[in-house]
Amino acid sequence: MEQLGERLRKLRKDRKVLQQTMADELGVSLRSYQFYESGEYDPNLPNLIALADYFQVSLDYLVGRSDEP
Repeated sequence: MEQLGERLRKLRKDRKVLQQTMADELGVSLRSYQFYESGEYDPNLPNLIALADYFQVSLDYLVGRSDEP
């Protein structure tokens, strides 16, 4: 099952969005967003919700608990 970072990377690349754009959307540094995709850090709850809203997927899908977006 895919992990959060893998899902973020796939969703971002499918939409042809830059990591810097995602960082700007969340109000975090580029490096922080890169840590999210690499799995070194997990985003806080407000950022998880913002990511799910941005990609129009459920939180369960985003964190790998479901395969249904």
